[in-house]
Amino acid sequence: MNENSPPPVPRFGEAFRFWWKLGWISFGGPAGQIAIMHKEIVERRRWLSEEHFLHALNFCMLLPGPEAQQLATYLGWRLHGARGGIAAGVLFVLPSVFILLGLSWLYMACGEITWINGIFYGLIPAVIAIVLSAVKRIGSKALKSPSLWVLAGLSFVAIYRYQISFVVIILVAATIGYIGGNIYPKQFPAGKGHGKSDGDELPCVVLPPAPRASVGRTIRICALCLSLWWIPLLAVGWLGGSIGGWGGIHFQLGLFFSKAALVTIGGAYAVLPYVSQMAVEHYRWLTQQQMMTGLGLAETTPGPLIMVLQFVGFVAAWQHPGDLPPFAAATLGALVTTWVTFLPCFLFVFLGAPHVEGLRERPRLASSLTAITAAVVGVILNLAIVFSTHALQPAVGVFDSFVAVVAVAAWLAMERFKIGVIPVLAVCALLGVIWKLAACRI
Repeated sequence: MNENSPPPVPRFGEAFRFWWKLGWISFGGPAGQIAIMHKEIVERRRWLSEEHFLHALNFCMLLPGPEAQQLATYLGWRLHGARGGIAAGVLFVLPSVFILLGLSWLYMACGEITWINGIFYGLIPAVIAIVLSAVKRIGSKALKSPSLWVLAGLSFVAIYRYQISFVVIILVAATIGYIGGNIYPKQFPAGKGHGKSDGDELPCVVLPPAPRASVGRTIRICALCLSLWWIPLLAVGWLGGSIGGWGGIHFQLGLFFSKAALVTIGGAYAVLPYVSQMAVEHYRWLTQQQMMTGLGLAETTPGPLIMVLQFVGFVAAWQHPGDLPPFAAATLGALVTTWVTFLPCFLFVFLGAPHVEGLRERPRLASSLTAITAAVVGVILNLAIVFSTHALQPAVGVFDSFVAVVAVAAWLAMERFKIGVIPVLAVCALLGVIWKLAACRI
């Protein structure tokens, strides 16, 4: 294929294999996962343009739930319709479901294991390198004028220094873009349509028109998703018996995390204080130390950071098993929690995606979308700095030199020598194991 011509539309099987691989390598929370998708989908495979990818990211960041998983669902839907969205969304989460189930069992039954900790520890600097690389690439393409640079900087300061809600930042950015686009259009240039590119950007796949929204489609999606969401949960309460019925731990977990799924705008970090307060202090399902352990596991395993909720469900049911064996109760608790956490994501994406695609074709809103994209760069930079700071300084007065050195080496490997994400992750994980094992022998 000529590099200067658009690649063909990927077959569903090809995309399915990619989403399956992505589920196993999507480390580092939302910033790392968005960085990996950008590198693979926009730069390497050219399935979507830079503008289209950032447009989708803007939408997903406004939804309740994990933005990276919703972004994968959206991109899968845009490539292959409903089956593509389901495949992408499910496969993005599925590997982490099984991995975290195993790690949760190890934590509750066997305690900590050095070589496993080493793998997770080695992945931390790789994630830092991936995220910083993504900020550099996305920012260089999205910030096309001095005004957009200023907007990205203000967005970063607002969320990093003053903890202003992402939704507020996006609304303000959209307003600035709309007004600025009418007064100073050169400072807020409109994005290009999908399949088009800037002079230095290679052409991407030319996709067929997106499905249109309709009343019938909306009713069908709501009926199907709401049934899939609530029928299993109501069945858990109705069955009663050994799983406790309406007052049992499993129905209570499902009910609580169904509520949490509706208020997680801003990602996992926005909802974790609420979940921690309720699960630890109100319900007393687990301890604060267990909650922090779960967050650490979720941060260093593939999949969205919100997977920490699965750990909460596992530990809560393990410690309150009712008439079931602890492992059986914990597994059911984890699965119920995961189901009600992620099922709503498909509802939100499938309902909103056609409307959002339509916005891309309205020139009057183009300047607002350009400004939103600039604000998103600042938000991603915030995620990168928060994660890097936490990793490099795990405790007050402590600086992790291993993470710093390996992160720099990983960044150079990808930026200078163009080494792929998977080899970098593998080498960093191996170095982490060696480092942890050596520390135990000293």
